[in-house]
Amino acid sequence: MVSDPTRAFAPRYFEIAQALRARIAHLQPHDQLASDAELCTEFGVSRMTARAAVSQLVNDGLVYREPGRGTFVAPPVVDRQLSNLLGFNAEMLAKGLEPSSLLISAEVVPGTDIQLDKLYLEPGSKVVNIERLRMADGAPLVLDYNALPAKYAGVLETDLNSGSLHSALLAEGAIPAQGTSTITAEGATKQDATYLRVEEGSPLVVERRLIRDPRGTPVEWTESHYVPERYSITAQFTVELPPQT
Repeated sequence: MVSDPTRAFAPRYFEIAQALRARIAHLQPHDQLASDAELCTEFGVSRMTARAAVSQLVNDGLVYREPGRGTFVAPPVVDRQLSNLLGFNAEMLAKGLEPSSLLISAEVVPGTDIQLDKLYLEPGSKVVNIERLRMADGAPLVLDYNALPAKYAGVLETDLNSGSLHSALLAEGAIPAQGTSTITAEGATKQDATYLRVEEGSPLVVERRLIRDPRGTPVEWTESHYVPERYSITAQFTVELPPQT
């Protein structure tokens, strides 16, 4: 029997990761994997090697860790087309996922400098501040921080756990029509870590969006913190060719 020459050079953590990949193929999203200690016993390796194997799977988006609870099979990565912003509920339903939300806070408060600047409001103006955790099939995907001009305070009377904020805005006379988006990478804050079930300081995708009505008047300023292993953003673009000479 001819041995596989590549096997001798494969790091031990890589072999364990491959074994876990095969195991994950037969599991359901959110099923729990063996703990690091159990992997150490099963494969006869150190905790560092076991953690390296699991970290490989985390980086590949196959599993996610919840501090103090363990490692779980990740649901399929949700992908959004940057050129078309759907409401979260509509976006998840279109992908065959069950959307849900946890309302963290919703109140009228004095706006921050950045909120007042983006919403074209006078210094000292108040805004509607809404913080929600958005989930798909029970997995936390994004922490949303929405700011609206105070004249749309009527949205606070709607169901912000299961309802659509954009539908509530339409009922208040606002018409979200166009927007701009900036995407960066930032470390998870303490609140991010608590609600998104990630380690504090771990990398997140942060999107800041300004949505305007058909006349160009701002109606919503949003900061969204995404878990990169569970959510991706795709942009479409055209390539401009150099002029022919």
